[in-house]
Amino acid sequence: MIAHVLEAEHFPSIPLSAALGRPVAEQDVLGEVVVAHSHSEHSYAQGSPQEWMFADWEDHLLEPVSLHPYAAGPGANDPEIFHLAVRLHPTDRALHPPEWAEIAQRLARVTGLTVPGAGQTCRWVALQAQPGRLDIIANLIRSDGVWARQPHLLHQALMDECRRIEDDLDLVPAQPRQGRPLTAMLPAARPALPRASEDQSPPFVAAQLATLMCQLADETNGPIASVRGRVEEAAHPREERAPPNRPDAGHRLEWIARRLYGIQQDLEAIAADLPGANQRAALATHVPAAPRPAPARRSR
Repeated sequence: MIAHVLEAEHFPSIPLSAALGRPVAEQDVLGEVVVAHSHSEHSYAQGSPQEWMFADWEDHLLEPVSLHPYAAGPGANDPEIFHLAVRLHPTDRALHPPEWAEIAQRLARVTGLTVPGAGQTCRWVALQAQPGRLDIIANLIRSDGVWARQPHLLHQALMDECRRIEDDLDLVPAQPRQGRPLTAMLPAARPALPRASEDQSPPFVAAQLATLMCQLADETNGPIASVRGRVEEAAHPREERAPPNRPDAGHRLEWIARRLYGIQQDLEAIAADLPGANQRAALATHVPAAPRPAPARRSR
């Protein structure tokens, strides 16, 4: 699981549209994609939150600005609309709505949007509108007009909580832990080209080509999976490494990793469509290589 804090905005329409991944109209009902939200006694919107339209959620998130027009953040003109996007690993299982809701509630506490036992909280909504992705959009002005206090090391706090969520929900880890590397980080074996053979019939050649495609796309020790793991690690460096100079670098690397995963899927689809593909070796049944022990830290 990877968390990414996007650029803050003065209006929630931009992050709400980004969460949906498409242009929206004010009359669009978002009840099916809203998995969790803050509870507030006062709101201009009518009816149940499950019936609210895009315009209702926008007004709901902007209402603290109207109630407290002079609330100021740490900076003079800091945008008050906070946007957090969380992505699962491409090979993760599909989560159920209650699991997405639990993730949203936990991340809302970590980011300071809600404080256990405190009556004054921020207004926020969590949307699960795109596969493997959760968006949390909030107004950092609390109901009492005070700016929310977020952790000084927000990204580190989010990373730590994501690791705990991965353990609790049995998700694919974004980083190696306990000396065990990611499957995609295991050394890849270079696929061997098909050997020359007396049998050069079209079905036999197609089966060899299908086998090669499966080796390239193999998730356990294929070369593309290994490269994708390196890109994922670069997108979210470990504690001892410096973060990327540009704030959008990690986001761009995430998309590169997703495109690599798409290439793997395309290769598998091509292999399945080739004539004689049913004769290829069952590569998915081999035993994965044992993980190497973590290297010992050098003492200073």
